[in-house]
Parts: sequence; C-alpha cells; structure tokens
Amino acid sequence: MKTLSQMEARLKELESAIKETESRLPAHSVKPPVMMDLFALEDEYENLVQQIRACKAGGADACHD
Repeated sequence: MKTLSQMEARLKELESAIKETESRLPAHSVKPPVMMDLFALEDEYENLVQQIRACKAGGADACHD
C-alpha cells in the first residue's frame, strides 16, 4: 500500500486531471470517451479519499508516512 504522503500527492494529481477533463467537456454533445475518462478519474479520486480517511483514522496498518 502507498504511504499517506503518496496518496495525498496522487489526490492532487487527480484533482488537476479532473479539472482538465471537465474543461474538455463541450456545452453540448458530450463525447462518451471524455465522460468515461471523467468517471474513471472521479471513481479513483473517491476511492483514494476513502483510503486516506481510513489511514488517518488508524484503520490501515500498511499506511505509513
């Protein structure tokens, strides 16, 4: 498992990637590949947030900094 600092760094990368992907969304006729990219990034982001919360709560013994 990744360390807390590695997970937090990846979270920042995902935030940037989500913003960049959202900026590629047209006002009309959104392309399915762009939406799939966005959904995948958001899913990874949410999973990582849960892992970080568990780590900070002491629930993940492999989470060391």
